[in-house]
Amino acid sequence: MGFYLSAERFARFPYSSKNQLKEILVKVNLLFTGRQLDAAIHKVKDPAPYHYHSLQVIYQHVINEETVSLIQTGAFVSHLQPILHAQSGELYGYESLLRSADHEISPYHLFQTAQKTNMQSVLDKKAREAAIRARVSQVPDGIKSFINFLPSTIYNPEYCLKHTFDIVKKYDVLPEDLVFEVVETEKIGDMNHLKNILDTYRKNGMKVALDDLGAGFATLEILRELHPDFVKIDRNYISDCHENLEKQDFLANVINLGRKLDIQVLGEGVEKEEEFEFLKGLGIDFVQGYLFGKPALKPSVHLVRAI
Repeated sequence: MGFYLSAERFARFPYSSKNQLKEILVKVNLLFTGRQLDAAIHKVKDPAPYHYHSLQVIYQHVINEETVSLIQTGAFVSHLQPILHAQSGELYGYESLLRSADHEISPYHLFQTAQKTNMQSVLDKKAREAAIRARVSQVPDGIKSFINFLPSTIYNPEYCLKHTFDIVKKYDVLPEDLVFEVVETEKIGDMNHLKNILDTYRKNGMKVALDDLGAGFATLEILRELHPDFVKIDRNYISDCHENLEKQDFLANVINLGRKLDIQVLGEGVEKEEEFEFLKGLGIDFVQGYLFGKPALKPSVHLVRAI
């Protein structure tokens, strides 16, 4: 048995027993308790006796034991932030935002740990379930729920999304009330695959949205190619938009393109009256932000600002 380590990269190695893994970890000076090691092996070891695992991933499982356990058990809640019709001020829906049940672990830390431990798919699935579950007790029929998902975790849409569709049926949620938002911080490498994911949601009666337009790789060209039902403009283009000509040009282009393509446009991160008035004047469809209500575990009508 051999293994190779460098400052840049951990090699992959086979192991067949707890003692063998312990010996490897000791050799690279990783400190752990017996209980932590048992937990790490249980969580990452496949049934096959000689399966290859990343030493770095196992180490992350050990040092992030509490967060890994939280991801596996799915002890999450959804905080809901209102989304309004810009022109009428009426409630249109809520975005579901993932939180740990005890609020001690931040969403950022959750997603960072999931990435380091190769548990993005588990977290993404648990987050979708928490959002659908929260809707049952908090959101009436006819009001939309916007739910984030990571396309990188869905390698086969029909198979990977079956769990989500089963949850929708289990809780008797109307599919047309669900909007699934593409959230992707990495470059979209396979546009056809992403289209297949969006089409799978749509075939099951749900809507799809492209999040954070204008940030990273979410561009107007991708908007044309994916043709989602909704597009959400990144908050950086919303902040002080009433004072910035460059932002105003971008917003006008997105709204005009949305009209041509029959895509509804939502501005998120609205915090000032002046921002809202400018967006409303441009004819934007929907708005979201602290001006209208902060994310809350139990939203109520009084959180929605009368316009």
